[in-house]
Amino acid sequence: MYVEPVTVLAPKRGLAHLEVVFDRGPGEESWSVASFEWFGRPRVGIRWNGDPGPGIGTPQARGIPTWFVLPTELEEAVLTAARSLASGNDPRLLSGYQQMARDKKREREADEWSEGLLREQTRE
Repeated sequence: MYVEPVTVLAPKRGLAHLEVVFDRGPGEESWSVASFEWFGRPRVGIRWNGDPGPGIGTPQARGIPTWFVLPTELEEAVLTAARSLASGNDPRLLSGYQQMARDKKREREADEWSEGLLREQTRE
């Protein structure tokens, strides 16, 4: 079961001012990164949001979803990567586009197909 990261507020006495920086959304291997105050100190956390099916992701404490508070040495690197992903700079997407551009046969077929559509439209 996917758990919305904005709803992960445990432990209530320790966590405040939650801001979700990145959320993969529902689906396989869903995860998120957030910044928050942790017992009065600014911190960064990460969690698996849960996959389709049973479960509430991890970490959890007594069945309540929680955040894994990162070591301070990792916070900046994780925040930078999460912000990049949130702005649409997913390196997997770029890699996929680059791979498609190298496939000249497929590119030629796509070009012929789109040109055919344009010719059909101009005849109507």
